[in-house]
Amino acid sequence: MAEGGLGCRSLYMPNPEITAYLKTQCGWSNGVRAVLKKYELPYTEKDIIQNPAFRWEMEQKSGQPLSPCVEVNGEMLADISGEELEQYMLRENLVGTTEKSTNVPLNAACSDAEHEAMARGVPVKFQN
Repeated sequence: MAEGGLGCRSLYMPNPEITAYLKTQCGWSNGVRAVLKKYELPYTEKDIIQNPAFRWEMEQKSGQPLSPCVEVNGEMLADISGEELEQYMLRENLVGTTEKSTNVPLNAACSDAEHEAMARGVPVKFQN
């Protein structure tokens, strides 16, 4: 083992296979993205706003229309927040602990200001 620890992933811990059904601009979706980035996990993102076929696929797999949904190693986690995803990954030993943090809320919808901007068609910048 390397001196100084292994960080958030063990050398012996294989990456889980992850597909995330997310919205382009969404507080909940950004919480999921932040968790995946925090643990440096590769994943396939399927934007359900940009591609309606991905929304249909998500609904068929999850049995419901709410997002985000994240499929981890074949198990669908429906209508999940970043906080819930992180708890699941830790509980299932899919990630180890990390000193890294995120400045993105993991369990929050978009703010009223972000919703207003989206309604006006103004691009919204989310923090990572």
